[in-house]
Amino acid sequence: MSTYEKTLIPPLNFSMVASGVYRSGFPNKKNHAFLQQLGLKSVLNTSRRTSPSSKETISKSSSEPFISINPDAMADALRHLLDVRNHPILVHCTKGTHRTGCVIGCMRKMENWSLTSIIDEYCRFAGPRMRLLDQQFIEFFTPTIQYDERQKPKWLT
Repeated sequence: MSTYEKTLIPPLNFSMVASGVYRSGFPNKKNHAFLQQLGLKSVLNTSRRTSPSSKETISKSSSEPFISINPDAMADALRHLLDVRNHPILVHCTKGTHRTGCVIGCMRKMENWSLTSIIDEYCRFAGPRMRLLDQQFIEFFTPTIQYDERQKPKWLT
């Protein structure tokens, strides 16, 4: 095994969101060793981009298949995210900013975070490329998602 393969390199914009929930940009081959260390069960791909090599990279460290979501399928994404049987889970889009930021922002609303804190977190990842429409989507999102209460994460009260 080369030194390169032993090096742990996280994906772009990687961060732990909550216990068992991670976010990032689109993973690539150089992130394989890092992702393998997380023991991922699921990967929630919010990107329109798919790449067999990237899927293969993560599927080697994940026992579940990729789940691709449409931006209109926020409820399905959150149901999956709020089920501990899918944890640890990685939520990603191309750069880990906009689509991922919307999913995480909506999750934060379900956690009863203040809108100011949610938008602050969104902006930290989006940087100068923050999108007003994303922020409005998060603001007007109503957290009335039906999910399995028996399988909810401990951080969701």
